[in-house]
Amino acid sequence: MRLIETRDLNMRLGGNVVLEGVNLSITRGEIVTIVGPNGSGKSTLLRAIIGALAPTSGAITRAPGLRIGYVPQKLHIDPTLPLTVTRFLGLPRRHPASDLRAALEQAGLPDLRDHQMADLSGGQFQRVLLARALMEKPDLLILDEATQGLDQPGSAAFYRRIEEVRQSLGCAVLMVSHELHVVMSASDRVICLNGHICCEGRPEVVAQAEEYRAIFGRGTQGALALYRHEHNHDHDHSADCTHDHDHDHDHPHEAAE
Repeated sequence: MRLIETRDLNMRLGGNVVLEGVNLSITRGEIVTIVGPNGSGKSTLLRAIIGALAPTSGAITRAPGLRIGYVPQKLHIDPTLPLTVTRFLGLPRRHPASDLRAALEQAGLPDLRDHQMADLSGGQFQRVLLARALMEKPDLLILDEATQGLDQPGSAAFYRRIEEVRQSLGCAVLMVSHELHVVMSASDRVICLNGHICCEGRPEVVAQAEEYRAIFGRGTQGALALYRHEHNHDHDHSADCTHDHDHDHDHPHEAAE
């Protein structure tokens, strides 16, 4: 089932063309990652999908009743403000205690309900933001640079948690990140964006594509490294690149030196 589809999407901001002719679709249950250089339009595309920006031209189609959960790049909270995790998750509206507990459990923070937000580590803070997004019971979970500032093990742990969320909720996940070493191995499909879609397909395919390597360098095929989650599902998306590979993986790839 397609949750989101864009057709010939064009975006202008301040008179500048940011996105041109973007066609993509997100299907329930898949993890899709958007990669690209700074200024390539990644965050603009997310904001358009969420509905925060209107397309200059083209169309965005959303499945009826689509629920979107959003994890921002960062969120500043005044450290002097007495705000527990429970109170934060209750803003702007209260949720049943059972929903709050379930969201924290899914985010991997079952014991932090009474902790102050100001006392959380960077990784814990991001997982609270994840829990807040999960309280919406999303069909589509969107993450915009959600692990910025975390170290490599913290990022890998966060993305493993995202995989578990996808498995338990059956939601789709759309991510933007610069962390190729983690994200490429955490995704079912990768979209390389630079104002337009340069290349799209499974990570192994995109990593070999000339368009991708021209942007990120020829050593980045080793980015399929930190871990490889197992696939036991299939999505009907062929790659726009030239190669094809089996979609099931039951062994880890060795990390690049």
